[in-house]
Order: sequence, then structure tokens, then C-alpha cells
Amino acid sequence: MTGAEALARGAARLRAAGIEAAMGDARRLLCHALKLPPERLTLALQAPLSPDAAARFESAIAARAARQPVAQITGVRQFWGREFRVTPDVLDPRPETETLIEAALEAPFARVLDLGTGSGCILLTLLAERAGASGIGIDISEAALKVARANADALGLAQRAEFRRGDWCAGLSARFDLIVSNPPYIGAQEWAGLAPELREWEPRGALCPEGDALAAYRAIAAQVPGRLTHGGRVLLEVGAGQAEAVQEMLRDAGLAGVDTRADMDGRARVVLATRP
Repeated sequence: MTGAEALARGAARLRAAGIEAAMGDARRLLCHALKLPPERLTLALQAPLSPDAAARFESAIAARAARQPVAQITGVRQFWGREFRVTPDVLDPRPETETLIEAALEAPFARVLDLGTGSGCILLTLLAERAGASGIGIDISEAALKVARANADALGLAQRAEFRRGDWCAGLSARFDLIVSNPPYIGAQEWAGLAPELREWEPRGALCPEGDALAAYRAIAAQVPGRLTHGGRVLLEVGAGQAEAVQEMLRDAGLAGVDTRADMDGRARVVLATRP
């Protein structure tokens, strides 16, 4: 069987499983099976698959048909031009989160705090973009921190990135000129309606906070003013329809310059504020 034949069969199987981007996912999984970069796949399609590659592709297609995210199957995800390790213990980095990176890079910073760091993609991207910066990533999950540390090692950033287990800012005494977070913001009542890729495969604690959908923002808004330097900024990714409520929380916490940034779809995606 050639690569082209395997690709067609794999895409058909994914379409039958209800995968919308069936061909795109099948191509990514075939690249994974062949251990090829995407730009070289077309040249390989007419060649027969080796037994090992065919077995890898079959396994990957079966996993995707079961709605496991592609990034978990391949083990990696591209984010801001870099490759990050991904496992079921961390959120799959989303393109819309790059809105937060773009906003953070609008001003200089030296010390960064990333709350709920997960894979470390936000903190590590910011440090990679600012050679003189260092920072701390906090997560309540030790399994997530293991992934973040591996990503820091792979990107050569372990000397500038520290990862600690913790509950938001609890136990921290240092101040930072940039605090960022993509906290859980999906309410428990929304859980059953999520796509299977989220509901069945990604860590619930990274998506759904205890309490209502805004619970994490209340905790963060109460704690970050004491951890910001004067003139320091906080940037929070928010879910659909949450921006105004989070803006009000930050104003009530005494922060100034409260504003939003829209993502590629025009939705208010990031709320930001400054300590006066």
C-alpha cells in the first residue's frame, strides 16, 4: 500500500468517525507515522509504506477516530513557531492563546509569573522571545509540571524557567513585572456539551474550575496586585462572554488601564491591566 492509498483510507475512516478536518488530521498523522516534516509528505505519497510505518499510521488513525487530539497522538504541538511536548496531563496549546503572547510582547518585562502553566508554552514562549527575562510557572498538577520542565529543557530555557507546584499565587513573596494566565473558565454546566476531544481527553482541572466559570479569575484578581511591581502588568485569557466581568474584577482589585485584546476571530480573548 502506498502512502497516498493509506492517506485516502485514513481520511475516510476519520470522516466516518465525525472528524471535521479529516484529511488535514490524516496528513498530520501520516507525517508522524513516516517521521517526516509536513513539507516532505507529498514527495513520499507514491512510495509504499514500510510495515512499521503502516502499523504506526493505523494506530494513530484508530486513536484519532476515538477522538484523541492529534497533538496527544503525535506528542507535540506547534505554538508561536516552536514545538512543545503535549500529553493528556496538559492542555493542547491553542492558536487563540497566541493573542496573549502578542499582547505580552507589547511592552518590556524581566520577571514573569505564569499561573496554571500546564505545558509551559506561555512562559517558555515569552522567555524565548525576551533573552534577558526569567520566570516561574505555577501549576497544581505535578504531572503537568513534569511536561513543562521537559519543554524547558528541550528549548534550552531551563536556566531561566523555574516550575513550582502551587495554588495560584499562594506562598509566593516575589514581585513580577508581568503575570500571565490561561486559567480554567468552562463552567460545570457546560461540560457535557464539550467536544469529545476536550471532555474525554484533556485534563478537566485545566478546563473547568471548582465552582462557577469565573471562580479562577476571582482568586487571581484578589492575589495578583500584591505580586505585581509598580507598573507591572497582568494578562488573562478569557472565555466567550467573560471579558467584561473579568475587567470589573481587576478594577475592583485596584488595577488600572484595564483593556482587552481580540483574537483572530474578533472575540475578546485577553483582559489586561496594570498596577498603578
